[in-house]
Amino acid sequence: MVQFKNIEDLGALSNKRVLIRADLNVPMGTDEDGNPIVSDDTRIRSVAPTILHLLEKGARVMVMSHFGRPKGQVVPEMSLEQLAQPLANVIKKAVVFINDCSGDLVAETIDAMEDDAVLLLENVRFHPGEESNDADFAQALADNADFYVNEAFSCSHRAHASTEGIAHLIPSAAGLALEKELSSLENALGDPKRPLCAVVGGAKVSSKLDVLTNLVEKVDHLIIGGGMANTFLAAQGVAVGASLCEHDLADTARTILTKAADQNCTIHLPTDLVVAKEFKAGADNRIIGLDDVAADEMILDVGPASIDGLADMLKSCKTLIWNGPMGAFEIAPFDAATVALAKAAGSLTEKGSLVSVAGGGDTVAALNHAGVAGQFSHISTAGGAFLEWMEGKELPGVKVLEK
Repeated sequence: MVQFKNIEDLGALSNKRVLIRADLNVPMGTDEDGNPIVSDDTRIRSVAPTILHLLEKGARVMVMSHFGRPKGQVVPEMSLEQLAQPLANVIKKAVVFINDCSGDLVAETIDAMEDDAVLLLENVRFHPGEESNDADFAQALADNADFYVNEAFSCSHRAHASTEGIAHLIPSAAGLALEKELSSLENALGDPKRPLCAVVGGAKVSSKLDVLTNLVEKVDHLIIGGGMANTFLAAQGVAVGASLCEHDLADTARTILTKAADQNCTIHLPTDLVVAKEFKAGADNRIIGLDDVAADEMILDVGPASIDGLADMLKSCKTLIWNGPMGAFEIAPFDAATVALAKAAGSLTEKGSLVSVAGGGDTVAALNHAGVAGQFSHISTAGGAFLEWMEGKELPGVKVLEK
């Protein structure tokens, strides 16, 4: 099992400068006066325990992050200054902002600050050296810190100066949230209790080819849902009518099915379907078998008999990884399969018989919609990083923290 350096490995932190890489790229809205406000502070709340833990150990804490895609230019609307007060509101500490993330001003400011305050640095992506992982920029970040702590799993699939480059230059560790994330992921795919099941849903096979190819070698059961299932059904000769389907990937789907059989991985595809002639809330729909899709009908969800069978199969599993919905969950009644399977997984997790790990934006939204997000063992808010982990790829920002 892979071990990662954590905060305890850094040793004494009293009066040491600690630079945290957070992901404060939060969604923004506006108040009634048109002023920008944070519309979801999940990412701010996720880094708060690490900030407070370091302050308790006497560290002088600095926080850096990216915000938006300024592409190496200074873009005033993407300044982190607008997040200083929201961060202060969450950690209940003073937050000082400065309009750079490297150079003498950083050192002068952090050294002059009150012990219990936090220094928020400017958007690292205002510097062209960030995304190119420029060695000089990484060194400039490291020059003002004694230690580096990564709390940005969602950014760790990119080898940028603030996620990977800096970690080679000064003693580095995973923050509390990242440590929990890595432990959960290792338990789910690195060293899982078996049988291990994965749910992979979503619209297109093409976007998750690497995930499917990797998982059939690792899991005992693979449930395929969403529009992706239509491509697999069509590849086996099922008429899918007007459904979303990548017919050009039929050979690829058949290759994955063959590989799964060779690896003793059971692939679960729908055995009954929910179809409609239009994609809208409350549309007329019917539940049918695989041989009954009319030319003008769309498959919009997995049928109830399929879900009953899958929920039953889950009872025999010990670990579940979930990425992507089973159907068009945004619109009722085509959310039924996703909600039912999510509730089954949540219930088994609460009983202690299943370790459940989920990730990706649509997945988190679907589990929240089903009301079971709190029941899962771990939910990752990361999108690209979670997918690349499922693909079996090394994440540069994580790899560099290995013991």
